[in-house]
Amino acid sequence: MNNRVRKFFSYYKPYKKLFFADMGCALVVAGISLALPLLTRQITNTILLETPIPFNQIFIVGAIMAGLACIEFAANFFITYKGHLMGVYMEHDMRNDLFSHYQKLSFSFYDDQKTGILMSRLTNDLFSLSELYHHGPEDVVISLIKFIGAFIILFSINPYLTLIVFATLPPMVIFAYYCNVKMKKAYRQNRKRVGEINARIEDNLSGIRVVKSFANESSEIEKFDIENNNYVNSKRNSYYAMAQFHSGLGAFITFLTVIVVVAGSLFIGNGIIVIGDLITFILYISNFTDPVKKLINFTEQFQEGVTGFERFMEILEIEPDIQDKKDAIDLNDVEGHVLFNNVGFRYNEKSDYVLKNINLDVTPGQYIALVGSSGAGKTTLCSLIPRFYEVSEGSILIDGYDIRDVKMKSLRSKVGIVQQDVYLFTGTILENIRYGKPDATDEEIVQAAKNANAHDFILDLPDGYDTDIGQRGVKLSGGQKQRLAIARVFLKNPPILIFDEATSALDNESEKVVQDSLESLARNRTTFVIAHRLSTIRNAERILVLSEEGIVEQGTHEELLQLNKTYATLYNMQFSK
Repeated sequence: MNNRVRKFFSYYKPYKKLFFADMGCALVVAGISLALPLLTRQITNTILLETPIPFNQIFIVGAIMAGLACIEFAANFFITYKGHLMGVYMEHDMRNDLFSHYQKLSFSFYDDQKTGILMSRLTNDLFSLSELYHHGPEDVVISLIKFIGAFIILFSINPYLTLIVFATLPPMVIFAYYCNVKMKKAYRQNRKRVGEINARIEDNLSGIRVVKSFANESSEIEKFDIENNNYVNSKRNSYYAMAQFHSGLGAFITFLTVIVVVAGSLFIGNGIIVIGDLITFILYISNFTDPVKKLINFTEQFQEGVTGFERFMEILEIEPDIQDKKDAIDLNDVEGHVLFNNVGFRYNEKSDYVLKNINLDVTPGQYIALVGSSGAGKTTLCSLIPRFYEVSEGSILIDGYDIRDVKMKSLRSKVGIVQQDVYLFTGTILENIRYGKPDATDEEIVQAAKNANAHDFILDLPDGYDTDIGQRGVKLSGGQKQRLAIARVFLKNPPILIFDEATSALDNESEKVVQDSLESLARNRTTFVIAHRLSTIRNAERILVLSEEGIVEQGTHEELLQLNKTYATLYNMQFSK
């Protein structure tokens, strides 16, 4: 059994009792559907032929049939209710597994993915899969029992008419297989198109303010219409294949009924069977068509479910390119000594090096500024410290420990990051600051906000710390969002800090307040500052100038101005006006 098949069936394990109860009810339903035509035959072939007709026996058989109908109702109710719940539970487990796996994958994976498509794999794909988990086994069990039971019963009544009936099966199977191949291809294309639509919607809604600021609503509608039309075309193909399948099998069933009526009538005319047997055959034809319909339903669900499971496994089988070693250790009592040893980095083997020959020794508590033209690798260099990306060559050490020998959770808990594009989660201010330390008390959160110069503006808000900030903090100004991000890092209290152009998007007044907060946060911590506005780093202990060749200059502000090279050129460009 290959890994995918084993994984597929593993989701039944926690719900074995519920599964077997569901299958038991399916057996009862199948058994009752086989018994009812036999009871009808008992009335037509035996009771009605007696003289006088024993009406009490008709009532007895009728009561038995009514009792079986009640049992069938209860079994069907259990299948529909509890069986569907089992599918939902399994969908819940799979969604948890997939979401957990998303959290393990590194930045390099998300660099190549669309958020909408990843969302589609968590929702649409798993819903169709849960339907397969629930309906698949019971439909197969019911269908097989009805097929086999009907064949045995009909064969015992008249083997010749039975063979005529079942002779129609091979062409039906061949036809169904042909349609299934087409449907599987169409359903897979549908999944892809749904993902593309989700990606387009997510992209548009996330950037709705940009859309409106450029008055590009009509352009966005046209783009969405293209994706929507692609979806319609893919659905057209799947419905065409589905129509072939349904109408073709419907025609087979109709021809089968015609064959039974014509052949049965000839057999009655030749004294081979009685009219009661023909009625029984006709009743079993409907019993025979029900499994066919269930198999139709199963094949549709199977195609959709298998397609969803394949897409589910495609993600689960992606191994994170950055993982803890088996013998990885915790990083405790960090002083903040960071050492880059001949570090080189490129995103993949086919791309050029973004960083090359980086050698850097940062002592505990030192304030380092990184400057350089766009694309020089400043952000990439800092992203290597918490292992958001893995070094391609060389090594990075913290307090003498290679970061590849340290548990990532432990490493990242020692690094605090404040970025230019602050991400705040939907919720309250209290919840967003607490993200830095989930078990923090309200008092600790308030103190962190005070340290970040955020306490006063928070109290001015309608609900204070319980104010809802909207999606991505849309109800706050840029400076307010930055101060919340700084408060979050204050609460985390890491020994190593990274400021990634944290003030470059702010106005002068907000920049001063945020800059004061950053300097307060950086006190006695090893700090890396990626600077766009060079005025904010004049007091840095060391300034590193990066280019495509690596670190080309380093020193204090005054020392680099005296060199009159790259840094001096960048500085004079900003302050020449």
